[in-house]
Amino acid sequence: MKASDLSQKAIVEAAGSLSLDAAGFRDCLRQDIEDAEVQRDLTEAASVGITGTPTFVLGRTAKGRVEGVKIVGSQPYSTFKAAIDELLSASGSK
Repeated sequence: MKASDLSQKAIVEAAGSLSLDAAGFRDCLRQDIEDAEVQRDLTEAASVGITGTPTFVLGRTAKGRVEGVKIVGSQPYSTFKAAIDELLSASGSK
């Protein structure tokens, strides 16, 4: 399975290659039980400017907005450390 192939067939094949119960997995996919919750999460994320994963937010929320630094994508430790150090410096904390 290529990482870009997100077809249901490819996902079920990947589940099978992981020794998961392919039939049970396929049934779970058909039920769409979690669709509404996932859609709510997507809507909430989009409302604060988050459009992909992973996205990390260092800061706080206020009145439905995210105030802080967003770190998008897989980043090295040094990126997080620099952002945290900057926030601590700005707040006067150590």
